[in-house]
Amino acid sequence: MNEVSAREAEVLEAVAEHRSNAQIARALHISVRTVESHVSSLLRKYGVTDRRELADLAGPQRGAGSQGGQGGAGGAGGAGMSGLPAGRTSFVGRSSETTAVRTALGQSRLVSLLGPGGMGKTRLAAVVGAELGAGGAFVDLVPVRDGLVTRAVATAVGLSERPPQSLEQVLIEHLQQRRSLLVLDNCEHVVDEVAALAEQLLRTCPEVTILATSRERLGVPAETTVLLPPLDDATKLFADRARAVDPDFTAPDDDLAEICARLDGMPLAIELAAARIGSLGADGVRAALDDRLRLLAGGRGMDARHRSLGAVIGWSHDLLDDQERLLFRRLSIYVGGFDLDAASVTSPELSRGEVADLLGRLTDKSLAVRRGTRWRLLETIREFAREQLTEDELATAQDRCLHWAADTAAALESRLDDSDWQPLYDEVAGDLRAALAATSAGPDPTAHRLARSLGHLGFARREFLESVGHYRSAAERAADGVGAALDLRSAADATLAISDAETGVRLLLDAADRAVADGNVRATMLALAVIAVNRYPTGSLYDVPAERSEQLLRQAVDSARPGDAQVTALLATAKAWEHGGRRIGADPELAGEAVEAARRTGDPVLIAGALDASTVAAGNAGRLREARSYAVERMRLVGPLPRHEPYAAAEIIDAFHVAPTTATAVGDLPAALAAVGSPDDPVGDHPYISLPRLIRVCALTGQFDACVEHADALWERWQRAGAPPIEWMASALSAAAMVHGLRDDGLFEVWQARALEVAQCADLEDAPWLAAPYTFARARVAVQLGAVEQATDVVRRAFAEFGERWWAPYARTAAAELAVVAGLPDAPDLLASAAAEAAENDWAAACLARATARSTGDLDALGSAAEAFDRIGARFEWACTLALLPDRAAEGRTELALLQVP
Repeated sequence: MNEVSAREAEVLEAVAEHRSNAQIARALHISVRTVESHVSSLLRKYGVTDRRELADLAGPQRGAGSQGGQGGAGGAGGAGMSGLPAGRTSFVGRSSETTAVRTALGQSRLVSLLGPGGMGKTRLAAVVGAELGAGGAFVDLVPVRDGLVTRAVATAVGLSERPPQSLEQVLIEHLQQRRSLLVLDNCEHVVDEVAALAEQLLRTCPEVTILATSRERLGVPAETTVLLPPLDDATKLFADRARAVDPDFTAPDDDLAEICARLDGMPLAIELAAARIGSLGADGVRAALDDRLRLLAGGRGMDARHRSLGAVIGWSHDLLDDQERLLFRRLSIYVGGFDLDAASVTSPELSRGEVADLLGRLTDKSLAVRRGTRWRLLETIREFAREQLTEDELATAQDRCLHWAADTAAALESRLDDSDWQPLYDEVAGDLRAALAATSAGPDPTAHRLARSLGHLGFARREFLESVGHYRSAAERAADGVGAALDLRSAADATLAISDAETGVRLLLDAADRAVADGNVRATMLALAVIAVNRYPTGSLYDVPAERSEQLLRQAVDSARPGDAQVTALLATAKAWEHGGRRIGADPELAGEAVEAARRTGDPVLIAGALDASTVAAGNAGRLREARSYAVERMRLVGPLPRHEPYAAAEIIDAFHVAPTTATAVGDLPAALAAVGSPDDPVGDHPYISLPRLIRVCALTGQFDACVEHADALWERWQRAGAPPIEWMASALSAAAMVHGLRDDGLFEVWQARALEVAQCADLEDAPWLAAPYTFARARVAVQLGAVEQATDVVRRAFAEFGERWWAPYARTAAAELAVVAGLPDAPDLLASAAAEAAENDWAAACLARATARSTGDLDALGSAAEAFDRIGARFEWACTLALLPDRAAEGRTELALLQVP
């Protein structure tokens, strides 16, 4: 790890004490911006993601001065490199090349280890990775197809998609926080994609170093290449491998040198030749190689090293018996490896025992590599074996592989509720994808079955975009248009779960067009499209004319056939959303009818969806407690549903989103706090979802240090990620602004400006969802600081119409209290006007009670207000109210001092 400066050490100690950036700035007499810069530097140096991890790591480092802590190239914690292939034999030779690679990595952040197949690039990269790559990852790209390189790297470092961020953004954000060595092995078949990713990572992640192995350069600026020459200790390698076959093996050094020279010092060729030493002896091996090399000597377009490797692989192949050759070439269909069952599928005429015996013989001859219960053909050998298949054999092998893949994927699907399915899936995913890719569009029941299973497995693995692609592939291979429509519906379900309603609506409309033969299926797709346009109007869906969605609803109604309860429920729900008067609006009476229709189906997904229409209708009308009751019922409904099912996922995710929103809206702060970070929340670990929820509830419950710490972490993370468009975070930043304002630390306006920046607007007119929390923060701070000069403007804003009413009770009761403090003549009217909304929210009711008591001087009412705040866990408001009571003012001021509120 780079050295930590004296100032950084001071900041580090303060972070370990969980102090906010503002507190650190005051203590060290530096600006908040300077603190932010030091924290960002420390995050990089310690290789951690956020300040919470930094605080955990910093504890043992306190008092260590400028030396910081241990780290080195591997980053935090000294964890080993993930994904390293196990060395099945000793590592012989290559000392100078190992040194050269180490030296190159010390001078360049991108090193490409180049050489032809069989030269030992993978083994050398693994050795260097084991030495230098703690905290990094070894990524085997052999089974990776075009378009999946980023996914392979992300999977290797333990990441999955976190919509709406792209997987690439998630990967970059992760790697920006830590020192990592990525070993990208076997890049040649995806070299352009690897080059593009490497260039981006080097540009955006200053602590990342990449070691690539390839048969050609990546062609990225600043790339350093190390060309792997013939092995200098070739005779030592031959003798070592020969003794593994025959412990009594001896041969003159000159004979071994001659054999190795004929093999051009290529490690793989030497290992294959040494594997035959037991049956042929050194003289027999030399003679056989002479014959084979003469056959290849006249070949064109092949350098000497390729000829020697081709000769020894071909010679090894020639020495196999008929059954060994048969299995050898058939196994080439698997790109990522295989177990005994998969190997047996290639040769149904052989018994399982015969296949196991043949695999053992191929392994003994170094033509297959065994790792645990799985085998693999090294890529150079697999390429040779694949070339031995005739066209008819290849077609047969692909068909058998397809059936194996479909059965394997189905078996994995059946285990999705078990805890051990994911590693099993990761082992075979490359070959499952390859089996599907080898099929073409057109009706094919086996390929269709595989594609649907892959869509489900990919979704469960959080490979969301790939899941959508698999469902689309299933539609292309479906037996008819109705089957294709159902596949596209699954694809649409997956897109809605990741907040991509635009794509979801397109898929549903495509599905409707294909389902003309079944009116109810067509009606289902059209009804779902109408619901999505109104319920999730993101991007271009905001601009869909009302006439268009009305037309789609009419088409759905006209297509439906009577008697299907599910179609009836969906049509009722679509009508409720379409007649809500606006996007994200629902007609309350029609929503109630939709709920009743959904209940008749007994389907919890349909019931939860209809209840959301009732939730929105009630919320938009200001009936927040009613909205909360629907949200609570939705949570009960989705609790038992499987998280891995695209059909249910969107409802589950939305229910977990609405639960803390409605709990906060009614001032049930204990429930809001309990909903944050629930282990059952499918996206609860997403930092842009969990942290905003936590910031809001910490602000309202008086957990000010935690609020500021989480807000600092969120802001730093958002900036490092390139300021992605995540508008829903904005209200959390206004909550943080309120805390800074209550502490009067000079950062209130900074954080309010940040809220607008995250909302991607210049003022509140462009962000109706932010108006109420933004105004609430301003009103509450003005009350605390006695900023009566702001009262008229703040009150005007608070009692204007809000585009969203979830935060309206907070804004209006705080503004009414400000009117009392400022002595505005219309304060009594404002108190009365806020009463209806205060009845919908426990915090607002307590605030209004306090404001009314302040206007009348009723100390008993003030005491009751303090108790009300205490009941909901609003510690700061409780203390503020106590400070207004003569007999308890000292107690209140003591509590405020602990919260660092003047």
